[in-house]
Amino acid sequence: KWKGEGTTQNLESIVIGRCYDYIRIMNPAVGEKNCSQIWEAFKNAFINKDPCNILPKDYELFINFTLHKIPPNKSLFWENNQLLVNSFADKGRRFMSLGDTLFGFLGDFLNWCGQADSPGLDYESCPTTMECENNAVESFWRIASITYAQQSSGVIHVLLNGSAEGGAYPQPGFFADFEIPNLQNGKISQIIIWVVDDIEGPNIDSCGTHSVKTLETRLKTLGYDVTCTDNIKSVMFLLCLD
Repeated sequence: KWKGEGTTQNLESIVIGRCYDYIRIMNPAVGEKNCSQIWEAFKNAFINKDPCNILPKDYELFINFTLHKIPPNKSLFWENNQLLVNSFADKGRRFMSLGDTLFGFLGDFLNWCGQADSPGLDYESCPTTMECENNAVESFWRIASITYAQQSSGVIHVLLNGSAEGGAYPQPGFFADFEIPNLQNGKISQIIIWVVDDIEGPNIDSCGTHSVKTLETRLKTLGYDVTCTDNIKSVMFLLCLD
């Protein structure tokens, strides 16, 4: 029916299991969370509804149940390099990217949608963003991104891919459309942009040029103290290692 892949098998077990993994092992500092209640709030956002009519606000209860503080200076925003960000952040040890928060961790790499006339999940197919923007996964990541930006403070880092087709700073994009507008200017002391090229990849974009320049100008206009570095060694070492 839809072009996208269906709901991830065993979704309920994965979400509840990840919830306990997070609060017991990965980041016990967030305190007690009711993992069954979190699953119910997550599921109720999209179950039994038209899969093309799910809005970010439908996940508000889920966000409230999973919310926790993001330590200052630990936020790491990104575009076009999710796996690199995951290994660099190291589950919150170095940085706490969106995927290292409880709400982000629960949805990472999963797929899901419901059906208007059924209380169950659709395991056959789910709509892609091309088919309809207001799908269950897209709306989830929108509110997650907005919440993450609102909770970020101190020195903010942004890791961009200088080899990405179309430039390191995509517009439209989650960082451009949902994260930058929700940063709390008074809580942020500096924004550090890192532009890293793929090993042996093309050098399409760099600090001070093309789309990165557009980003720097936008952030400076908003009143932020912005610095940019190309191919920072610590991240390059990680790429070389892989």
